[in-house]
Amino acid sequence: MQSSVKRELLDILGPQGFRDDPETLVTHSYDGTPMLQSLPEAVVYPENTQQVSDVMKVLHRHRIPLVSRGSGTNLCGGTVPLQGGVVMVMHRMNKILEVDLENLTATVQPGLITKTFTEHIESLGLFYPPDPSSMAISTIGGNIAECSGGLRGLKYGTTKDYVIGLEAVLANGDIIRTGGKLMKDVAGYDLTKLLVGSEGTLAIITEATLKLVPPPKAKKTMVAMYNDLYDAARTVSQIIENRIIPATLEIMDRSTIRVVDEFAGLGLPHDMEAMLLIEQDGEPETVERDIARIEEICRAERADRVNVAQSQEEALKLLTARRSAFTALARLRPTTILEDATVPRSKIADMVVEINRIARKYNVTICTFGHAGDGNLHPTATTDARDHEEIKRVEAAFEEIFEAAIRLGGTITGEHGVGVVKAPFLEWKIGPAGIAAMKAIKDSFDPHHLLNPGKVFAKSSRKRVVIDRG
Repeated sequence: MQSSVKRELLDILGPQGFRDDPETLVTHSYDGTPMLQSLPEAVVYPENTQQVSDVMKVLHRHRIPLVSRGSGTNLCGGTVPLQGGVVMVMHRMNKILEVDLENLTATVQPGLITKTFTEHIESLGLFYPPDPSSMAISTIGGNIAECSGGLRGLKYGTTKDYVIGLEAVLANGDIIRTGGKLMKDVAGYDLTKLLVGSEGTLAIITEATLKLVPPPKAKKTMVAMYNDLYDAARTVSQIIENRIIPATLEIMDRSTIRVVDEFAGLGLPHDMEAMLLIEQDGEPETVERDIARIEEICRAERADRVNVAQSQEEALKLLTARRSAFTALARLRPTTILEDATVPRSKIADMVVEINRIARKYNVTICTFGHAGDGNLHPTATTDARDHEEIKRVEAAFEEIFEAAIRLGGTITGEHGVGVVKAPFLEWKIGPAGIAAMKAIKDSFDPHHLLNPGKVFAKSSRKRVVIDRG
């Protein structure tokens, strides 16, 4: 980085807000995505919106790219600084600015840890439903950038359903505000929803107004074990078809059950092919009725055993174990590649069959778990980046899994984002006209492509895979 630019940034941020030592650069050269790394030129730590704006004015003038990030739990390479430049870490902007009990909203800064926020809100007798598995370390700003989902997405929706207002800094340093503490607002384009899930390519989020809701009065959690993975997947469709929308409806295959049990010490049976983890919440009578009906459906779909958690502690232990699935699988081999192909709920059983077929075809190990209730599966390959031939087979398998998801009416990503990993496949989902429309939006917000460059849009699309079914 030019010494003159460095001096300008130091004048804005002070010595505590600027780092370019080798250790810091390496630390911020990667995120949670395996096999991706690129060194930035500097790392900055703003403390307020004005500093963000001032930094962007300097970078805009010198045409220096910037990647904003929180904890770096991203799984699509979304916060890797592919073109060098500056990484902006938002952790110093981590305050809860306001909880408005009259309007049931909270206004927060982007560096706030998700779990810290949800625990504070729950201590006030309120509820913020989005609960990504990484919530103990991920930030609200990162959740907004990726439109994170979570275990409760089936019933309560994802991050986009709770972000009602934003403050953001554009590539040229201008500060904009969108939305607010309003349940209705159709004044022009919905820029709030546009920025949610934009992966840091359109603006830098500096403040968010979030919708809160009353907490459910009762909860019950249950586990259903199956000798056949397809039976478990079919049960998911049957529960929804019976007009029951659980708060949580998760699936784990045999390999995942085993490693999660060894990790969490739950005493789960290792001989079962699949497990459904189901939670219902709401009014006590409704919860009791729904859990009883779900148990009937599970048994009708050949569940080997069904157990209802007998205490809140037991229920919490089960849910915590499911959140640890990725961590547990990562212990098996040096490299773990977690994806999130998503299909309509009615196609969940078909997608599970396809994932297993594709894994056998390419002779790779793929464990499957995920948010079965909303069709969001996480096929996870355990492999070794040093085995280049196996990595090629893993990549080919995932390419075919994405094709299968689209063929079944689904998408290439339900919550992880496009980033750089999924960029070659985006055109499969939205077509050339969709790509052109998105690029036009990017050009209007960031004409010099300074914000998170190299993400979302691939240099060239992958040729669509066509599977011969014989």
